[in-house]
Formats: sequence, C-alpha cells, structure tokens
Amino acid sequence: MIEVHRLFKEFSLPGGEPLTAVNGISFSVAAGEVYGLLGPNGAGKTTTIRMLLGLLQSTSGWAAIGGYRSRDAPDEVKRRVGLVAANAGVYQWLTVREMLLFFADVYGVPVPEAKQELVRLSELLGFQGFLDQRCSTLSTGQKQRVNLARALIHRPPVLLLDEPTLGLDVFGSQVVVEFIEHLRDEGKAVILCTHRLHEAERVCDRFGLMHHGNIVSEGTLQELRERTGCESLVDMFLKLSGSGPALAASFGEAPA
Repeated sequence: MIEVHRLFKEFSLPGGEPLTAVNGISFSVAAGEVYGLLGPNGAGKTTTIRMLLGLLQSTSGWAAIGGYRSRDAPDEVKRRVGLVAANAGVYQWLTVREMLLFFADVYGVPVPEAKQELVRLSELLGFQGFLDQRCSTLSTGQKQRVNLARALIHRPPVLLLDEPTLGLDVFGSQVVVEFIEHLRDEGKAVILCTHRLHEAERVCDRFGLMHHGNIVSEGTLQELRERTGCESLVDMFLKLSGSGPALAASFGEAPA
C-alpha cells in the first residue's frame, strides 16, 4: 500500500552548502500494518511524510501510495491518505459538525454518506457531546479527537500520523493509541512518526529507526531486540547511533 524507494532530499543552506535531510531511505507498509518511523527531532521523519504526500519534491528516489507515485500523481495520493499532524488546527468559528462535513465535501463525499460517517466517527472517538460546539471552545484533547475524525471522514486506506500525541495528557494519548489499533483492525496502512518511543512500542508492528536522515535499522520489536541486544527502543537508538545521553534526551526519555 505504501512504497518508498531510495528517497533522497537535499536542501541548500543560506551559504550554499548542501544539507541532506533524507538519505536514500527505502521501506514499505502493507494494508493492516502499523509502521513506526521513529527518531529524534530533526531525524527526517516529517520531511519524509511531506514527500510521501507530494507536498515536497524529492531530490531523487520515489514514494508511492496505492500504486500512485507522489511526484507524478499528487492529487490521487491525497485522495487515498488521511493526515494527522501535531500542528494541524481546527476552524475556530465552525462547529465540529460543520467542519467535518466541510472536509467531507472537499473530498467529494456525498452528503448522506458524510453524515453517516460523522455519526460513526463521533461514536468511535467519543465526541457526540460536543458535535455542535464551536471548535474555539474545545480543549486540546477534544481538538485532537476532531483532527482524528477529519483524517478519516473520506475513509482513506492510508493514514499518516505525525507526532499525533504531542501536547496531549495521558488520557488524550490513550485515545490516539486506541484509534491506531482501530485503524489496524480496519485494514488501514499506517505510518506513525513520533519520538515518544514508549507509545510506539505499544502499537507498531514494525519499526524503521531513523537518525540523521538514514534508517539505521528496521524490523519488528523482537527482531530489533535480537539484533541489538537491547530491550527498549531508546537503548537501541543509543547503540545504533553511537550516541549517549544527549540522544536519549532528545526523545524526552532517559536511557535505561
């Protein structure tokens, strides 16, 4: 469902020097699989997501969703993707109902189907009680529930989650974890980008450990444990990157 082949992105710094943000990475994600693209801030995760969506042109290599390459058919890619990002906002003066129906219309979902999906998502994510509240009145956790629903309103087969629990408390984070488990059960292909590694351990089927634009190791949690001799993802990063406490601090965690 998702294919990334030798994807490379280089930027030019103000002085003209090149900066490699993503260094020829390759991976794939099947339907019904949650793939954790993990790394500290600045590892290249968000740049990879932007190239997947066709929002950013790769320097070389390619990414494809559902057989459509992001560079060649960005509109077809976007029709098949739901995006949840930490910095995604809500339309302050619209109610939750109005905003979600607006996005359904943007994706061309017929009104009767959109209304049915709205009811299903409100029950799934538990926001029936504030469907007709203006988004400006919602808490951070409530807004994130609405963002999760917005990503699903057109029933896409692929979900890209970029730091979806950033700024959420333990209860809000649990809603996101349960949401990801539901996506797997529905057969969605999911990429989870996060530096909150303890959450990724709970929900991901496979992992790509990303550092300085490279995927330094890939596999299931058990495969990575056998390969590295480490129990936790934080300790794996420390070993694979040759870094110490500074890298662990960038994940907001301390090494074991």
